[in-house]
Amino acid sequence: MSAARRTGLLCALAVTVAALPAAPVHAAPPAPALHFGACPDSVPAPPAPDRVECARLHVPLDRSHPDGKQLRLTVSRVRASGPASERRGVLLVNPGGPGGPGLAYAVTKRAKLPERVRRSYDVIGFDPRGTGLSAPADCGPMGGLFDSPGPDPVPTGRTAEKAYLDGLRRTADDCARGIKDALPYLSTTETARDMDAIRAALGERRIGFLGVSYGSYLGAAYAAQYPHRVGRMVLDSVVGPWEWYDFDLRQSRALVRQRAVFFAWAARSARRFGLGADAAAVRAAYQRVRDGLARRPVHGFGAAEFDRTVYRALGRTERWAGLAEGLRGYLRDGTVGPLRPTEPFDGAASRTYEAANRTVKCADGPAPTPSRVLADIRRMRRLARGRCSPAWRPRCARTGTTGPHTPPRSAAPRPRPFC
Repeated sequence: MSAARRTGLLCALAVTVAALPAAPVHAAPPAPALHFGACPDSVPAPPAPDRVECARLHVPLDRSHPDGKQLRLTVSRVRASGPASERRGVLLVNPGGPGGPGLAYAVTKRAKLPERVRRSYDVIGFDPRGTGLSAPADCGPMGGLFDSPGPDPVPTGRTAEKAYLDGLRRTADDCARGIKDALPYLSTTETARDMDAIRAALGERRIGFLGVSYGSYLGAAYAAQYPHRVGRMVLDSVVGPWEWYDFDLRQSRALVRQRAVFFAWAARSARRFGLGADAAAVRAAYQRVRDGLARRPVHGFGAAEFDRTVYRALGRTERWAGLAEGLRGYLRDGTVGPLRPTEPFDGAASRTYEAANRTVKCADGPAPTPSRVLADIRRMRRLARGRCSPAWRPRCARTGTTGPHTPPRSAAPRPRPFC
């Protein structure tokens, strides 16, 4: 890593930590011990002789009422493989999100770590509150988000824009019905406090942490609240300290630029993919695919489903070849098999992720007005030369916000997610 990039990452971390409030000091009750046993089938087994084990930890939904409603967090652990003399503590890991479960990450991420790290640290995974097996968020139908084919996610014209906002309001109502008064407490701040509860239950004075993408934001939140309990930290693909709406807007613009890079990349392999010999030709081929699917979805796979595929592919260059081959397949014979995700979008895991993603963003801070959402969609359409793909993904907007990373109070107005 270059000195300039190292400096940039450190500056991003410094700004992020500065933006997050430290937790007030309260006398905490003795932490319960974690009792580890077998893991759910969804957690893969590491190569022998290592093994993964899981436990559950109860934490208050609202820490201002510690004897009130409790949430059950699910935690995983793969012990350090070296002798006790090499042990250096625990390493919590988080794969990102918000909304991403992390139980299996203790196994999958650990497998990629250097041997000396695996020998020295117990690697700890956990499903953050609202995700996976830790009190999963449920927003029901989410305003028709899981309909197939879904409505075009980039509305054009006032009628389509009105329908788009109506869909967001229906999602808000569905989340309000499903999550109820728990919504303000499914936040980054509270998840960071859950991390400290896990630390205490493990009997550790400090924790190491490795977080990717949103996990970097979560790690910064923990460091801001508990600076004296932080060991070594690795924050990868750092998320900056913006409001979530602004972050999503920046990400959308960046992915439109990345899409142009993909067009040029595919053009350099014109003989392999057959999409065109220059970026403009590939862009035109891409647009024919999207326009065709918007007019006539294939077995429920239309513009919305296509945009989700593109969104997923652009962030990981190892997925570009599959995307290019999927475009070629549709243009040749009208099939969409290579473009479909391996896991159904309307499956249980995806529903939980989508609900948790929006809920955490709602709980973390303020949000835009509908008029700003529409104004930014129109700007994105111009930036993307018409259709905007990957899908525009505005975060929740709501009334009664408590502000970014501000611990919610029991008397705070009930938030209304506008997802």
